[in-house]
Amino acid sequence: MKKVLIITYYWPPAGGAGVQRWLKLCNYLLENDIQPIVITVDERVASYPLYDYSLEKELSPNVIVYRTKSFEILNLYKRLSPKKQIPYAGFTNENKSGLIQKISKFVRGNFFIPDARIGWNRYALKKAKEVILAHNIKTVITTSPPHSSQLIGLELKKSLNINWIADLRDPWTEIFYYNEFNHTNWAKRKDAFLEKTVLEKSDAIITVSDFIKQRFVSKTLQTIANKTFVISNGYDQNDFENIPMSKNNGFRMVYTGTLSNDYPISLMINALKNMSGDSKFQKMFALDFFGNANLSIQEKFNAISNLKIKFYPHVSHSQSISELLNSEVLLLIIPQSKNNKGILTGKLFEYLAAKKTIVAIGPTDGDAAKIIEQCGAGKMFDYSDSNGFLNYMNQLFSQFLEKGKIESNHIDTQIKKYSRAHQAKQLVDIIGLAD
Repeated sequence: MKKVLIITYYWPPAGGAGVQRWLKLCNYLLENDIQPIVITVDERVASYPLYDYSLEKELSPNVIVYRTKSFEILNLYKRLSPKKQIPYAGFTNENKSGLIQKISKFVRGNFFIPDARIGWNRYALKKAKEVILAHNIKTVITTSPPHSSQLIGLELKKSLNINWIADLRDPWTEIFYYNEFNHTNWAKRKDAFLEKTVLEKSDAIITVSDFIKQRFVSKTLQTIANKTFVISNGYDQNDFENIPMSKNNGFRMVYTGTLSNDYPISLMINALKNMSGDSKFQKMFALDFFGNANLSIQEKFNAISNLKIKFYPHVSHSQSISELLNSEVLLLIIPQSKNNKGILTGKLFEYLAAKKTIVAIGPTDGDAAKIIEQCGAGKMFDYSDSNGFLNYMNQLFSQFLEKGKIESNHIDTQIKKYSRAHQAKQLVDIIGLAD
């Protein structure tokens, strides 16, 4: 079997969509006669904001994994912060910005470029060189965030001249929370230089949406469009098999994932306030959030006292799938920020696989809106379209009252394009082109 080295900071028992992308692809690469070898950080020293030990059970025993030491400055932040937590991307799990947070963001933005997990690089680089020589590996894939991981690939390309594929799951200098770090002009220039160098020196680039691809292409005068490919986030059909189904859930709406102050909720709040006077709606409606939700957002929803709205902490991946399948409607919110047209959050594709109607708030001309429409999965509403959003919610509830369920119009042939099995075949083709 052809051997490919994958360098990823996030790996089980870390939780989150970024972990699942390469966990699943590794499993399916084996089915395509490619042996994945993974280098990651030792979980005992890692600064993971989330843990999901159930993901360890989803990894094929035939995937070879090496774990290394790391120097993690975020573990110091955890000890100093009031919440005693590792910050999520952009510190989105912080409910307020106190002195410690402000100082930490400035230090993060100007002394740890491109990010605070760069302390892993020297350990991962040393192990990567050992593994490449021991296994005679020709192709290396680096996946980010953290984007500091891409610098490992850059160094391996310089020193060993391997075939290097850079998988960038998120924008780099255009991520929606980038300005939160108060970069100096010098720090911005250095970050932009590193981003440009990675884009130009890699043999192939993978990203998750057409919009993000075009943004990366615009970063350099070199022609990189022909070596830049889109493999979106996706879903594993195996995760949706044999899930127990509950009865009499009512008109239940579910949201999974992060909900920070960058996520606009006014359309949802206004619609619920408008509909909450209906006694049938009060009795049948439930809204459940699973994941990290900002305290101020929780307070706004909880102010609608006559509706059943609950917030739960992060749950295992398997439980998250169960919650999706045991719902009637799924809520998707895209941050209201610059360049948000290319945001394709991992949960969107599991929403599609669950085949429940998606009610989405975000850019109506963005990549997510296009996919939802192509898959017949629901509807995206602009941040200011209060009337349209309310009318759609009323329409769905009327259908539920009449038929006891929301009828699915999902287009299976479109949804299957986002299965991990299909995406692994795309990845195999890219590996072949990079050789």
